[in-house]
Amino acid sequence: MRIQSCSSAVENDAFAPASRFFEELKTQLEGKAALKMNHAEAERLLQSEGTELLRLLYQGWLDQRAPGEAAEEVVGAEGIRRPHARLLDRSLKTVFGKVTVVRTGYSAHEAETLFPRDAELNLPSDLYSYGVRRRSVDEVIKTSFDQAAEALRKTTGTTVPKRQLEGLADRAAVDFEPFYQARSTTAARDLGKTAGILVLTTDAKGIRMRLEDLREATRKAAEESAHKMSKRLSPGEKRGCKRMAQLAAVYTIAAFIRRPEDVAAELGPVRVVQDEAERPRPEHKRVWASIDKDPVEVIEQMFQEALGRDPQRTKSWVVLVDGNPVQLALVKKAAKKCGVHVTIIVDLIHVLEYLWKAGFDLLGKGNAGTERWVTERLLEILRGHSSDVAAGIRRSATLKKLPNKERTAVDDCADYLLKYKAHLRYDQYLAAGWPIGTGVIEGACRHLVNDRMGITGACWSLLGAEAMLKLRSLMASGDLDEYWAFHEKAEWTRNHAERYRATPPATLPPLKPALRRHLHPVN
Repeated sequence: MRIQSCSSAVENDAFAPASRFFEELKTQLEGKAALKMNHAEAERLLQSEGTELLRLLYQGWLDQRAPGEAAEEVVGAEGIRRPHARLLDRSLKTVFGKVTVVRTGYSAHEAETLFPRDAELNLPSDLYSYGVRRRSVDEVIKTSFDQAAEALRKTTGTTVPKRQLEGLADRAAVDFEPFYQARSTTAARDLGKTAGILVLTTDAKGIRMRLEDLREATRKAAEESAHKMSKRLSPGEKRGCKRMAQLAAVYTIAAFIRRPEDVAAELGPVRVVQDEAERPRPEHKRVWASIDKDPVEVIEQMFQEALGRDPQRTKSWVVLVDGNPVQLALVKKAAKKCGVHVTIIVDLIHVLEYLWKAGFDLLGKGNAGTERWVTERLLEILRGHSSDVAAGIRRSATLKKLPNKERTAVDDCADYLLKYKAHLRYDQYLAAGWPIGTGVIEGACRHLVNDRMGITGACWSLLGAEAMLKLRSLMASGDLDEYWAFHEKAEWTRNHAERYRATPPATLPPLKPALRRHLHPVN
């Protein structure tokens, strides 16, 4: 059936309201009051009224496309024909403001109504357009939900309450895993375009969580503990308990050959920048985090990401860690499971921290010689002599007759150097041009997790934290735009394509302007 006009209406222009509003705005700008404005006042006027003009244009564009009748029979996914047609409208909140979408719905007894025009426009399942959703994501990944809601109110023609913002963020992240699975199938095509060193790195960062979303052991400990005072925290007490998020990063990088002396000079108080060679930058870096998945899953996923980039194992695989024994064991297990040979490197900065603490025990914090002492031993470690350094600092503590309680940092440093000596062969790593620092993943702990998840007063649910980590991971990896295009296509499949037996039917061309208004179904 074809939707007909209920009367021979006078020809209507869908954009007539926008045209009238534009003429009124132009007249206002030509008026005496506007000529007395300064530039800021005129700017605010145009920002406010311009948004309304865009809303009217958008509404006109939608009106001219009504009624959206199907060009063929409408059959749902369950095989039921929809013979009955009627015009229905729905609201849509866009970045310009709220508009109304009029379209033809097809129904049958005890079957949901289908709207072919909705599929054609890829309308969302709820009130908020994809433009509003994307703007919401851009705001919530940077700041609190309250501040994000205020930013949307000030910069768009719509509002999104805090609770709805949280829901939009959760739904925006649902295609994270499928997106990267699809990406991994094409990653090998760029194999010849990337550098020869494939770097994998992982770390963990705590996020304050609601009690019910803590891991079982942490939750039980939190339930059993009680604050000593009711009005404030005692020294050493924390307001909430944290759950650890596991982070991972994979990237390729060109070799950067250096001498131990070069690295020692870089870590000194003064750097001679003009004499430094240009340092290669990480390529195709992907960084992500998960608080829902166990560390073993994230680390295995890290190796799968690397395999997608180097399926033939032609690159040099380097794994950078901070010496955490649990993470180190998981890395070794995942490498064995994937059948790849990796070189595990313990981050130099963590080694340096142990050296400084040992130096403070031996020489004191205010001693100018402590810096020289640390630099000399760092240089020996960079030359591959970590065991000798460990023996030397123990001997120094013994010769100084330091009591056991005053040489704790010395023994910790020596134990660390001996325990990880197989991963401290910096002389070989530097000669091969490999990186020896975990700066990429350390930076991710800060800017991906802490800068947003650690906002004062934030206490996360598991679902909300996982969604936020995924969205911030996309941002940190530079993949958010590409992901959003993928997400909109996936939404079309979920909201529209899966509701039809085949594909959503095409719609008939729009009616002539004279027939756009006052439409109703004719049997």
